[in-house]
Amino acid sequence: MNIPQTSFPRVVIIGGGFAGLAAARGLEKQELQVVLLDKHNYHTFQPLLYQVATGGLEPDSIAFPLRKRFNDVANFYFRLAEVSKINPAKNEIKTNIGNLAYDELIIATGSTTNYFGNKNVEKYAMEMKSIPQALNIRSLVLENFEEALLTSNFEERKALMNFVIVGGGPTGVELAGALAEMKKGILPKDYPDLDIRQMQINLIQSSGCLLKGMSAKASEKAEDFLINLGVNVWKNLRVLDYDGKIVTTKGEDHFKAATVIWAAGVKGETIDGLEADCIVERAERIKVDTFNKVKNYTNIYAVGDVACMTSDKTPYGHPMMAQPALQQGKLVAKNILAKLQNQKETPFVYNDKGAMATIGRNKAVVDLKKWKFQGIFAWFVWMFVHLFSLIGFRNKAIVFLNWVYNYIRFDRETRLIIRPYKKKASL
Repeated sequence: MNIPQTSFPRVVIIGGGFAGLAAARGLEKQELQVVLLDKHNYHTFQPLLYQVATGGLEPDSIAFPLRKRFNDVANFYFRLAEVSKINPAKNEIKTNIGNLAYDELIIATGSTTNYFGNKNVEKYAMEMKSIPQALNIRSLVLENFEEALLTSNFEERKALMNFVIVGGGPTGVELAGALAEMKKGILPKDYPDLDIRQMQINLIQSSGCLLKGMSAKASEKAEDFLINLGVNVWKNLRVLDYDGKIVTTKGEDHFKAATVIWAAGVKGETIDGLEADCIVERAERIKVDTFNKVKNYTNIYAVGDVACMTSDKTPYGHPMMAQPALQQGKLVAKNILAKLQNQKETPFVYNDKGAMATIGRNKAVVDLKKWKFQGIFAWFVWMFVHLFSLIGFRNKAIVFLNWVYNYIRFDRETRLIIRPYKKKASL
C-alpha cells in the first residue's frame, strides 16, 4: 500500500461514508497516523440519490472527493481499496492492494440492499445505494420511454411505462414523488407522441403505513401527498417474486412492469474475519457495546449502519440513518484519543434530532422533537437541512442553483442517457 512506517499509533478506517468521514474528521491533526480506505474516491450524500436517479441533480453535485477533504492534513493517507478480510490475531486487514497492520480499527462500511433471500428480485430489480446505481435507474427510466415510443404492442408499452417501487420508507416515498412530478410536468413535453397518462407509479409497502418510524400524522400526510400526485399506494402487500416482467405479490394483485426499484430494506455490509457471534444474523450488523467496540475485541470498532448497539430502548439497534452514523463516528474518534491518553471513554447516547421526507414540490413532512409539521414550510426546512449538510461550497452552490432553476422552470435538465443500462434478460 506504500503507507510509511511511523512511531504514531495507526488508526485504519474502512469506509468513507457518514460514519467513517466523521471519525476521520475527529482524528485529524492529532499525533496519529490515520488511513482511510474506500472502494470509491468520493463521499456520497445518499439522501439525494433519488434526485440523481430522476434527473434533478448531476451526480457530481452530491459527491465530494475524499482526498480533497484531507489534502492539508499531515499523517493522513487515503487508499482506493476494497477490504476482504480482517485478521484480529495479527491486527491486520487484507485488501485488494495489499495487507495493512493497524493499532486501532474502525469499521464504517455502511449498508447494502437487503433482498431477504429473494434471488429473482435481487437479479432483476434495481437498487439505489450508490451513484452508479442511481445513474442506472435514470438511464433505464428514460430508455423505457424511448422503447415505448417504438413498440406497437399495447401491453408491452404499458409494462414499459409501469414503475413499481417496493418499500414505503423515505427512499421509496421520495422516489415515487419525484417520478410523479416527472409524469406531471416533464415527460408530456419530452414525449408528446406518447400518452403519458398510461404511466403508472406503484408504491408497495408490506406494513399498514408509510414512513415507519415517523409519526402517524407524517405517514398519513405523505400518503395523501402521493395519492394527490397520482401515485398508486399499496399497503399491507408483500412482494414475493419478480421475474423481470411480472411482480408477484402475496395478495391477488400482480403487476406487469419493466422496472422494479427495491427500497424495502438494508443490511450491514460486514467483512470476513470477525468471530461468528459478533454478527447479528437478522440484519447482518456487527454487535458493539456502548462504546462502539466490537464484541470480543478491544481495538476494533464498528460505527454507523453496520453497527448494532442494542438496549432496552433500541432492541434492534439504532436506525440505519445518517444521524446515528455521524454521532457514532464523532464519538469513537474522541474515545480513541481518550484511550490513547489513558483517559475515560464516553458511552454513546443517541441524540434523536428527528426525521423528515420530501414528497415533491412544496410537499414534505418533518418530525422534530417538539414540533411536527407538514406542507410547504416542512419542504423549506427539508431543503435547508439537506443543503447545509452537503460537503463543500461548490456542491452547496450547484444543488441550490439546480433547485431554484427546477422550481422556477418546473424542469429537470439532466434527463440524459449517458451510459445506457442493459437490463438483464428475463427468465
